[in-house]
Parts: sequence; C-alpha cells; structure tokens
Amino acid sequence: MKDSELRTIAKALALHIIAVCDEIDTRKGRGVLVNQIIRSATSIGANIHEANYAASKADFINKFHIALKECGETEYWVEMLVGSNAISEQIAKELLQDCGVIRRMLVKSITTAKGNANGQT
Repeated sequence: MKDSELRTIAKALALHIIAVCDEIDTRKGRGVLVNQIIRSATSIGANIHEANYAASKADFINKFHIALKECGETEYWVEMLVGSNAISEQIAKELLQDCGVIRRMLVKSITTAKGNANGQT
C-alpha cells in the first residue's frame, strides 16, 4: 500500500521523536516524559493508518479525531521536554512545526470527510 502524504509525515515525526528520545538521559527523571511522547507520537500515525480500514465514514472521522488529539498531546510533551531541559529549543521548533503540519492536514481531512458524509463537496 502506498503511503499518503499525511501517513508519511506522521511516520517521519514518530521516527524523529524516537531518535531524539534515544539521546535523552532518562536517569534524570525524564523517562516518563520520553515514554509519553513516544506513545502519543506513534499513535498519530497508527490512527491514521487504522482509518484506512474504518468500518464507516463515522469510524474514519473518529480515527482522524483521535490522531488529532494525539498530535496535540505530542505538542504538550515537546513543551515538557523543553521545560525540563531535555531537548533544545531548536529541536522543539522542528518537532512542533511537523506537528503543526500534521494538525492542519488532519483538520482539513476531517472537515472534508464530514462534508462528504453530509452530501457536500
């Protein structure tokens, strides 16, 4: 199956976050933050992927809503990693930019899917 642009970007974000987290010293009490951000970041792509197998349009929209929520959570964990001095402002900026791209794509996709479900184009 060919990946959509959204899936490709979500996968790249998750892999980038995993790589960043591999560099964080978890002995300084940051292990919880690392675990949380990896879970939320990988969940974005997992829900986008799962939406491809949705049982209905409502299920598809729901999976994208979950991905959107996970994207927001990932942004929160990025902020926490910056606040705890685990990552630099530059790395955070890159991650947050990618989250922003994904968020905008998800919102547009949800809006389009809702319009299509209501018979609009």
